[in-house]
Amino acid sequence: MNRAIKARLIALGVGVALMGALIVLVTMYSEQQAGETSARLGDVDTESFRISDRFKDKLRYANDKMRRYATAREPAVWEEFLAAAGELEQWIAGERLQLTTDRERAMLRQMQGAYGTYLTNAKSLHARMETSGEPGASLSEYNAFGLFARHFADQGQELARIHYDTRNQFLAEVNQTLTRLRLSILGLMGLLFVFGVALAAGIYRDLIAPLQVKLVESQALAERREKLASLGLLAAGVAHEIRNPLTAIRAAVFLQQKKFQPGSPESADLEIVEREIVRLERIVNAFLQFARPAPPELATVPADRPLQEVQALFAEQLSQAGVRLLREESPGLRIKVDPAQIKQVLINLVQNAADSIGGPGQITLRAREDRKSLNNGEIDVVILEVSDSGCGIPPAVEKRIFDPFFTTKEAGTGLGLSIAARIVVQHGGTLQYQTQVNRGTTFGVVLPKAFP
Repeated sequence: MNRAIKARLIALGVGVALMGALIVLVTMYSEQQAGETSARLGDVDTESFRISDRFKDKLRYANDKMRRYATAREPAVWEEFLAAAGELEQWIAGERLQLTTDRERAMLRQMQGAYGTYLTNAKSLHARMETSGEPGASLSEYNAFGLFARHFADQGQELARIHYDTRNQFLAEVNQTLTRLRLSILGLMGLLFVFGVALAAGIYRDLIAPLQVKLVESQALAERREKLASLGLLAAGVAHEIRNPLTAIRAAVFLQQKKFQPGSPESADLEIVEREIVRLERIVNAFLQFARPAPPELATVPADRPLQEVQALFAEQLSQAGVRLLREESPGLRIKVDPAQIKQVLINLVQNAADSIGGPGQITLRAREDRKSLNNGEIDVVILEVSDSGCGIPPAVEKRIFDPFFTTKEAGTGLGLSIAARIVVQHGGTLQYQTQVNRGTTFGVVLPKAFP
């Protein structure tokens, strides 16, 4: 082998080695960027929800105290309102040290002014009530205070939204980095082609293609998290906007009920209004549960217990519609769960099963053991099943049954199965199903088996 050929082979080997080293560096950098992106987005999401939730909780607590005072004029309740308002002021002062952007600081200054107006109007209402000696404020007086409270609440929501907008700036920076990575990868591919089609094809197949997949998955993950965070923020915002008017309506109904004798037509109408308010509050709670589900409080219980409770709750009601709710006896299996949350999941599945049947039929509850792959390993599990003899799930609907806000029911919110799936995942399990059109559907809540 002459020196020229040897030199070319050495140069080719060095070039391939350099290309390999460059590709490894790009891969490591890409994985690092993906990890940092995920962590940063999580921090921004958490901080945005923290700002929104803490402010809303403190303001709602203060508003509740003011509503109680306006209704009954109790001095102790007024002192509680002043204490709650003081906590609001402390929260605003504390946020000044944590917010970093000019827009956030400007919004916080507006909130300080709105807080002053809010407190001034509360004290004005208090002074009028103390001067007049009336046992409670009029509805118009309380609604005037409520306008300032809602304005104050809107500013807190705007502060959370402004903080949330910082994630868009970060995503733009990440997209620029991903663009540079793509250009780098294309340059490496060109150099590999120069050194040899065979080597280029092998390196592309073994390294470049997987790297591109990782980049696409990283971007898709970021987009998906952004969509879910947006849905959660939207749900929390909608719930907040509905709760404030509901509070005022409930207070007005409470005041009106005092004016009518029980059993009168007017009192009956107000009872209908109150029931509808309760129904709206349940819908609001469903939105909030989707936005920020509560962590489970785990306890080891017999697997058959939640099935027994659900059967006792629905058996008589379903029998009136011609639906038999049966429960199969199961062996002594145990699970470590939050009983209330798992009961909520089963209630949702039973209600969906009854809607699917739409007439005479049968729903069967059972608990059985199996081995499934959960949490990156095959373990012993307990499956709580809800089987129905309904019409099954059409293929077009099947693809979207776990999508938030997707529903085929006229009065549904589309959050039932989404919330149920999230609850089961929080328990370390999964929600599975099998369906056949015109034959029925079986949903299974797969949970790790608990041992004595």
